[in-house]
Amino acid sequence: MSRWTACGRACIYAIGVLMMVGAENVPAAERLDRTVLPIRQPKLPAITALDARNVAAPPRFEISAPRGAPNVLILLIDDLGFGMSSVFGGPIRMPTAERLAANGLRYNHFHTTALCSPTRTALLSGRNHHMNNMGGITEIATAFPGNTGQRPNEVAPLAEMLRLNGYSTGFFGKNHETATWEVSPSGPTDRWPTRSGFDKFYGFIGGETNQWSPLVYDGLTQVELPQDSNYHFMNDMTNQAIHWMRSQKSLTPDKPFFIYFAPGATHAPHHVPKEWIAKYKGQFDGGWDRFREETLARQIKLGVVPEGTALAPKPEAIKDWDKLTADERKLFTRQMEIFAGFGEYTDSEIGRLLRALEETGQMNDTLIFYILGDNGTSAEGGPNGLFNEYTYFNHVPESVESILQHFDELGGPMSYNHMAAGWAVAGDTPFAWTKQVASNFGGTRNGLVIHWPKGISSRGELRSQFHHVIDVTPTVLEAAKLPEPKVVNGSKQEPIEGVSMVYSFEDANAKGRHHVQYFEIMGNRGIYADGWLAGTVHRAPWEYEPRRTLVDDKWELYDARTDFSLVNDLAGKNPAKLKQLQDLFLKEAVKYRVLPIDDRLLERLNPATAGRPDLMAGRTSLTVYEGMKGMSENVFINTKNRSHSITASVEIPEGGADGVLLAQAGRFGGWSLYMKDGKPTYTYNFVGLQRFTVSSPEPLAAGTATVRYEFDYDGGGPGKGGTGRLLVNGKPVAQGRIDHTQCCVFSADEGADVGMDDGTPVSEDYKAGDNAFTGKIQRITIELAQQKLGTAAEEASGVVRRAD
Repeated sequence: MSRWTACGRACIYAIGVLMMVGAENVPAAERLDRTVLPIRQPKLPAITALDARNVAAPPRFEISAPRGAPNVLILLIDDLGFGMSSVFGGPIRMPTAERLAANGLRYNHFHTTALCSPTRTALLSGRNHHMNNMGGITEIATAFPGNTGQRPNEVAPLAEMLRLNGYSTGFFGKNHETATWEVSPSGPTDRWPTRSGFDKFYGFIGGETNQWSPLVYDGLTQVELPQDSNYHFMNDMTNQAIHWMRSQKSLTPDKPFFIYFAPGATHAPHHVPKEWIAKYKGQFDGGWDRFREETLARQIKLGVVPEGTALAPKPEAIKDWDKLTADERKLFTRQMEIFAGFGEYTDSEIGRLLRALEETGQMNDTLIFYILGDNGTSAEGGPNGLFNEYTYFNHVPESVESILQHFDELGGPMSYNHMAAGWAVAGDTPFAWTKQVASNFGGTRNGLVIHWPKGISSRGELRSQFHHVIDVTPTVLEAAKLPEPKVVNGSKQEPIEGVSMVYSFEDANAKGRHHVQYFEIMGNRGIYADGWLAGTVHRAPWEYEPRRTLVDDKWELYDARTDFSLVNDLAGKNPAKLKQLQDLFLKEAVKYRVLPIDDRLLERLNPATAGRPDLMAGRTSLTVYEGMKGMSENVFINTKNRSHSITASVEIPEGGADGVLLAQAGRFGGWSLYMKDGKPTYTYNFVGLQRFTVSSPEPLAAGTATVRYEFDYDGGGPGKGGTGRLLVNGKPVAQGRIDHTQCCVFSADEGADVGMDDGTPVSEDYKAGDNAFTGKIQRITIELAQQKLGTAAEEASGVVRRAD
């Protein structure tokens, strides 16, 4: 019997497999149905042969990317406006971006959503932000579709599309796409990066982090950072990205990668090494008005804005530079020097990553998107800027005089700083507005550089077709020769709403394909349609209350085809066109789940009034145990604005014990119950500006003990003071006054820790990284007393009433 005859059905089986997955001259990757993900494994006939030696094994079923699919690198800078970077005429030197632009393409009509989380979900899905249920940042999610803060399964992220098509996927930096109540050991972790298509994640989950002392996760595990005075997260995340990329290419050189590199820079806090700040000393002494004029001149010279473009007028709240006091000028100049240093430092670190690409031979075939901002520059620093950004969220005003007391600390680890709104307006030159203002290009227009030597022959050219951040995903899919998936992980997909930009790569004069785009962030809303823009400024970033009701908003109308900077409002001259666009906005708003519009601000920080899930909803007590740490405010019991107690059952060894029993947040606001020199002590840190301490005069004796802290809140509104008492084994040992408390927010990244104070210290009585409790904690229970403010809704409304 011949070998072929003996093979029989087994050989037919193997031939069938080859036919299904592709013969030798037709790569299997090109014969697969990629519209349903995961790609289905071919169904093979049963094998009847008894002896494996008498049958040919079927080829292994593996998914590989289409032939010629490039590596993809998306670089996303945070809070950097159109007029900040040198590559688009700004004063911040960004040589890495300039080099990419010189060998690639600049897009000067590229748009974001005007806010962090919405831009990021839209970028990584190709669908509008409300279709991602991300109408605002995750911290202000509500119960309404479009704003729930949870990306639906019907909107698969780009990383998942690429991973299931044979890419390695890595994410480094800022996430801000995971629902706040899902960031705990209880999960669910479905929307964490490593379950959203990324093989690797190294970064932080929330909207911002302390760059000197960040809360970092590697996958789902919190990272123990080195106690290094030179540590900075920007450097760390770059090292991690380089290491991952090199390892990936070493082990699987033919497998393309997708890297999403999203620094926390240049979002507040503006933390940067001193040597980078020094590079800009004196360069902004002319102020923000001269900054705008000089930037516009450079923009025109570069060609990134047309000849004849005029500066849009500043918002009325922004003072003229020549009317400021000497102290104001001194402070504000320093703020911009810090921000500029932060921007250049970030670009330098990105340069290190790109050099690593070159060294590994990947630069030529890596499709790079360098997106210079996820929205306009942030004006949330208000008129004076901030020593501590958390004062903004707690309605604690900071005067120029008070910030100047910390002048030398700004930018360093002892500050949590932000800059004045005047610089934000300047950084969005030539436009009038900033981050959050979705109705104006100052809030939504960001510079984009695309670089792909192997795929784009054009060099150093400008592209002026209107595009939006939702266009990046379809661009990647087309460049990688991948179809839009119709089903992903069993869920039928919402159609991709962006359009590919590939058509523009080789044709500067190609007609734009993105014709209509709505914008909406907390009531600021607009609509673009074939060169026309209509919109309304419902609330400025530094305002706590809307200017008008939604129905009474004043709309503006611009012909953006001839009015690049939006200076000629045509609403009065062309009411018919305005009405047409307003009607179109409502049509798009219904289509994309924008309605109902929720213009509340501080109420949306409160889960009860916002209507989103709350792990602590209805609970008046929480018991925690040693080793629990990093519990954010969104998953920890809320002691703000009410009387409460903290009871710790501990064991004290011979010789006494020191260290932290329970702490929430850190140096820039929070509280800590700890032992100092063996004595029970409680410190309340009021937004990093004042500390109130209650301490026992005597140390605890060896043995078991109960340490209890009681706080009797004054009531009468949010953010009031109260009386703190310490008890040991039921006996009062100390009492003290706490004059002020924080009404609303402690920290975006530093959580509650049991048996330590991770991150920055609440109290300078102990050191960061060396404050673990040296005894044993059995349990700690936090109990809430009945609120004096009434309902949570009344509490939130009281906060808003204070805003004026």
